Amino acid sequence: MALASDIRSTETGLAQIVATLREGLARRKVYRQTLAELRSLSDRELSDLGMHRSMLTRIALEAAYGR
Repeated sequence: MALASDIRSTETGLAQIVATLREGLARRKVYRQTLAELRSLSDRELSDLGMHRSMLTRIALEAAYGR
């Protein structure tokens, strides 16, 4: 019986790792897409939004990771 408990807890651990990995990949995708879209804007468009090109990485990080 102890063996079955150990196997179930390992699967739960593995599922947790997979879920964490998927979440990380999803956040990375949001970061890359946000950064690509912001970089595609002209300096004029960024200015209209109150942004400067030097702010884009920080803005993309905030969008993806809440930092």
